[in-house]
Amino acid sequence: MTSSPSTGSPSAVTPERLGSLFRPSRIALVGASDKSNFSRSAFTNLVDFGFGDRVHLVNRRGVEVHGRPSVTSCGAIGEEVDVAFLMVPQAGTLDAMSDAAAAGIRNAVVLSSGYGEVGDAGRAAQDELVAHARRLDMALLGPNHLGFANLVHQVPVTPIPGLPRTAGPVALLSQSGASSSAMVDFATAAGVGLSYMVTLGNEAMITAGHVLDFLVDDESTRAVAIFLEAIRDPEVFRRAARRAAKAGKAVVVLKAGSSELSARTAAAHTGALVGDDRVIDAVLRREGVIRVDSIEDMLITAGLAAHTGPIDRAGLGVVSISGGACDILADRAEDLGLPLPAFAPETEKALDAVMPDYGTVHNPLDVTGAAIIDPTLFTSAITTVADDPEIGIVGVINSLPGVGEGSYTGQVFADAIGRGIASASTPAVYINQVMLPVTDHTRAVMDHADVAYVLPGLRGAAVALRNLGWWSGTIRENARERVGDDHEVAVPAPERRHGAWSEHSARQMLADAGVPVVPAHLVADADAAVTAAAELGGPVALKIVSPDILHKSDIGGVRLGVVGEDAVRAAHEAVTAVAASVPGAHVEGVLVSPMRTGGVEILVGVVRDPQWGPMLAVALGGIFVEVLQDSALSPVPVTPDRARAMIDGLRGSALLRGARGSTPADLDALAAVVARVSDLAEALGDDLESLEVNPLRVDGATVEALDALVTWKTA
Repeated sequence: MTSSPSTGSPSAVTPERLGSLFRPSRIALVGASDKSNFSRSAFTNLVDFGFGDRVHLVNRRGVEVHGRPSVTSCGAIGEEVDVAFLMVPQAGTLDAMSDAAAAGIRNAVVLSSGYGEVGDAGRAAQDELVAHARRLDMALLGPNHLGFANLVHQVPVTPIPGLPRTAGPVALLSQSGASSSAMVDFATAAGVGLSYMVTLGNEAMITAGHVLDFLVDDESTRAVAIFLEAIRDPEVFRRAARRAAKAGKAVVVLKAGSSELSARTAAAHTGALVGDDRVIDAVLRREGVIRVDSIEDMLITAGLAAHTGPIDRAGLGVVSISGGACDILADRAEDLGLPLPAFAPETEKALDAVMPDYGTVHNPLDVTGAAIIDPTLFTSAITTVADDPEIGIVGVINSLPGVGEGSYTGQVFADAIGRGIASASTPAVYINQVMLPVTDHTRAVMDHADVAYVLPGLRGAAVALRNLGWWSGTIRENARERVGDDHEVAVPAPERRHGAWSEHSARQMLADAGVPVVPAHLVADADAAVTAAAELGGPVALKIVSPDILHKSDIGGVRLGVVGEDAVRAAHEAVTAVAASVPGAHVEGVLVSPMRTGGVEILVGVVRDPQWGPMLAVALGGIFVEVLQDSALSPVPVTPDRARAMIDGLRGSALLRGARGSTPADLDALAAVVARVSDLAEALGDDLESLEVNPLRVDGATVEALDALVTWKTA
């Protein structure tokens, strides 16, 4: 489950303040000591990066530390300092912060642990830490983390070893300090250059969302990779993610800590479909955040997106000298949903003109061994494939050396590929057949060929290319999507939005909002039930109506397929008797409605997530809700186009398209009704806890709610 910072989002956390934190002119290492590995490593990093003359060592005894004199307090430094890196034990942290603030230092990086991660006492200590920082007007990074490194300006405020000395376009954020070291190592090996590396720790004040917001405006950062165990301050994160999407900067998240699905409301089915991790996944997808499940995929995807930016189309065109590599990539593309469109006729004609007679022109394209004799075949094939109207990016598979020195025997092929990439009308990227580290030798070969970035390994490349295409399409769709004024809906007065509502009241609210509802009569006695059944004609359904009996079928409060006067009277007596057996139940009457047969039943529900707000779920209804667990989830609001995409994404959507000879559903009409339910939920605002339409019957162009349930948020 997501959680919030211990005292909420502080006003001190602004992009300007974070600029002074992450781009400091001078740093104080508070608690500097030769006995501390953290202190030695942090100081060594700063010296190695050429920042040693702007570091002040603070030790309360004033002894020589790391071969240099120290001062006993920040006040004794005598010049302006931007950041205090506090490496003191927890017991001394508050005093150290006060000393730093008294010296005019407004940013504190707190290394020590023992706070919110260790239970009630730790959470209380963390609350006190944040409150103290607020009183001092200090921005607080941490605690329980390993600092940060600004690789653009060569300022490492961290004890993490092995930091790269060359900056790149990807910022790395991690809630885990220990894992960040491995992430940095992999980024270096994979040739993914880093602009910033920020460990976040407990995020007591500065959260991932705040840092992401800062990085959106950082000119050196073109993509952000984030390892998260929880998303604290969800609205800050969501706003930052939207800004990143608008700026064309990819956000790639490795989110750990999936939880079991859990029901949160009386709407049993919808609640079971809306679980913590599924909510986060839906929110991330809605905001165009790429979610991955490994460190490798996170960094490779971020590296690719930083290199290309958004692409115009998701289609991949492949050029390779290896038929086997083409086959492997084609298999992975099918597994992952990476589109490999067939070449257009004009593309095939142009390729036929340069390919040998024994070559076969299709996507993926094997240029054959002819490219060994004439490497310019690579160049021609790349530029021709790039011109295809369905291709958004070209992937060129070839080898690059991981080890070695001096001249590379395959340089001529790398050079030809580099010329093709440089001349291509759409983005093109080099793909190494296997995952080898990008060494100095590799980089020399790439530099000679004017190749800026290489994707390591075929599967990793396929994942990254799939992610790039999805992200590009999603941010375009989000930019086009607008909810207009025509989505206004009639809603009940605020003073009515409380307590328990019966099905009759819920159905009336749906009907008033423009959601089609099956006709029904609320009757007070058996005679009225007989009259209503006769008016409706044919078999009818009788259901008890009570705000205290939400799941009527569970106690026998529903009778279906009732035909004839005697049967109607008996059914009325039966459901009324059942209701009478429920202690304290207030009965409004009995609902009589026509029986509906045929079609497909859909569940449409909205549940309010405590962190992310109302979430809409769509699933196949009836028994399929429990059996298939097949649902699509999205934050509200949901437009008809987005609703249609949710419906199309259901595994059981074939049932709606006329499987086994059934009548195909009007999916656009269904999507419009789903969007209308979303509009209603949004219009009800914070008063709504849950709204469930189950089932929503779809039969061709007929879409109508057969049952509904609503619960309101308690004060």
